Amino acid sequence: MAEITSQLVKQLRDMTGAGMMECKKALEEAKGDLDGAQVVLRKRGLASAAKKSARSTRQGVIGTYVHPGAQLGVMVEVNCESDFVARTGDFQELVHDLAMQVAAADPKFVRKEDVTEEALRQERDIQRARALAEGKPEKIVDKVVEGRLAKFYEEVCLLEQPFIKDNSQTVKEVIQQKIAKLGENITVARFVRFKIGETAPAE
Repeated sequence: MAEITSQLVKQLRDMTGAGMMECKKALEEAKGDLDGAQVVLRKRGLASAAKKSARSTRQGVIGTYVHPGAQLGVMVEVNCESDFVARTGDFQELVHDLAMQVAAADPKFVRKEDVTEEALRQERDIQRARALAEGKPEKIVDKVVEGRLAKFYEEVCLLEQPFIKDNSQTVKEVIQQKIAKLGENITVARFVRFKIGETAPAE
């Protein structure tokens, strides 16, 4: 029987949303087994997975991908509504695919809304200067810039990128298909990409 520590109780509580005492009792009944304790809570109707399915995505997994040669690695946090879905093969496959996507396509942001004002302003300035250098009339330059920003989003935002396994779909569309299949909301919280020789900018 595994020792029932306060950390284990807290972990079960974070996973299920049940009260501390209920979690401790469930762990005792399951002899310290986390998975067994979740089953006990579900049987008692205390686990929050079913009750809180309409709420925000607070479960999920952190997936990793290390490219052969160990020169490039990725960690990505993908969230869903329940630990049950987080453990499914479909969800795990999605997380792995997203980690590979980050490794291959090197996005800088998760979604359009995450792009900083500074990055957007800089890209607008670059594309404006480029359009003028190409001889585009001043009156259509803004339109040209906005059109090229769509391509910029596609390059730097994970959800807007063509999916590496099927570039006829965006990453966002692939996630939406998983949401429809699994019946839970799925969100990408964050990712980090490490490459030997590159130093990440300070936050």
